[in-house]
Amino acid sequence: MPLNHPELVDLLKKAYSAEKAASFAYQGHAGAVKNPEEKKAIRQIELDEWNHRAEVLQIMNQYNIPVSKYYEVRFHIIGKIISSSCYVIGWFMPFYFAGRLESGNVCEYFRMKHFFNSLGIKEHDKILYEMGIKEKEHEVYFLEQIKGNKLLPFFEKIFMWGNKKGFNNIDLDKKYPVEESDVYCKK
Repeated sequence: MPLNHPELVDLLKKAYSAEKAASFAYQGHAGAVKNPEEKKAIRQIELDEWNHRAEVLQIMNQYNIPVSKYYEVRFHIIGKIISSSCYVIGWFMPFYFAGRLESGNVCEYFRMKHFFNSLGIKEHDKILYEMGIKEKEHEVYFLEQIKGNKLLPFFEKIFMWGNKKGFNNIDLDKKYPVEESDVYCKK
């Protein structure tokens, strides 16, 4: 059954390819950190991103949505560049920009859920909710690593993410259940 929602179709294609970029970036990030606990946590986040990619592909296949060659090439290159840069830009920036990226990714999955729901489709609610929450967990992890760093206030002012600013309205300590999660990421 094809989806008659161009924005949702594009968002699925973009998310599928962007998860590859994120996975590649985390390979470099994990390789560049020295702390074994950080390395282990970042490798787990990489695995989560590969899993998200597989989940998105399952949804795309259900609706006969082809993978975008353009997005695949674009995000492959972006992921590899970010991965390589982690070895030269120091410790703080990979943590900062990973957290900022994850903050925005949270809403990608909730927007998909909203779009599907607008079409009367609820069967993907649980998996999209879980992926959005997992992205929030990633955001929180990265922020925890840098929250006391002296560079954070400066980066937060310029890049609009940090202790006081974010790109989603999810509080993991006060999560809404799937059935009540429509309040997340509404514009």
